[in-house]
Formats: sequence, structure tokens, C-alpha cells
Amino acid sequence: MKIVIGADHRGYRLKENLKKKLSAKFEIIDVGTNSAESVDYPDITALAVKKMQSGECERGIIICGSGVGASVAANKFKGIRAAICHDSFSAHQGVEDDDMNVLCLGGGIVGESLAEEIIITFLSARFKSEEERYVRRLNKVKKFDEE
Repeated sequence: MKIVIGADHRGYRLKENLKKKLSAKFEIIDVGTNSAESVDYPDITALAVKKMQSGECERGIIICGSGVGASVAANKFKGIRAAICHDSFSAHQGVEDDDMNVLCLGGGIVGESLAEEIIITFLSARFKSEEERYVRRLNKVKKFDEE
């Protein structure tokens, strides 16, 4: 699976450490930032989600200070279903029930070990496409992109 990862300055160190660990299992496209110098999270978010909208990447991970800004910004893009998950249950349920395709993390909230566990859970989960109620709900959400 090809994934995109990006972080602002507050998520930079966590991104770099996670990238090293994840690259053994996944193909990773890193859209920055590439230093701890201040950068605006909407810029990094846009770079990440555009990789998904183009079809280049299947899932995305965006890290900012709290995860909130990245989540808000990512959800402004058509076809993106992003959520902050600071626990494994939300990470897999978000994919299984809601077809979440972008995981947002707070670099100042979760440590590296927990972040890695959450990411692996997120990337391993699959949408319950065989269950009518989840497909029905997802289709209702997708209609919001057209409004």
C-alpha cells in the first residue's frame, strides 16, 4: 500500500521517526515538512490530500500539534474523510465503519509507540463494504461533497 505522510513543524520529529519504521512495510510518499522550522499545517495538508485525490496514494497520515487543524483542513477536500485518532479503536473503526482515508495525529498529544500502533491499526483496517448499512451511510456522506 502506498501512503502519503506529512507534518507541520510541530509534528516533524514524530513524522521522521514514524517514517523510518513504516518504510519497511509500506511505500511512503513524504510531502514535508523537512525541518522543525515553522510551516503552516494547511499547506502540508493540501499537499498530502492532493496525492490521494490524484490516486497516487491510498491512505494519508497528517501530523500537526493537536491533529485538529490537519483534520479540519483535510475534510475541506472532496473525497477526503479525515479524523483525529489518538487510540487504536477509533483508528480501525473509522476505516471499517466510515471508510476514513486520512488519519490525523497530534504530535504534541501521542508518543511515538502509540502513534505507530494507531497507524498500523489504521492501515490494516478495511471498510465493511459488504454491509449495507455502512455503504448507505457512506453514500450519504459522499453526497456532501456535491453540496
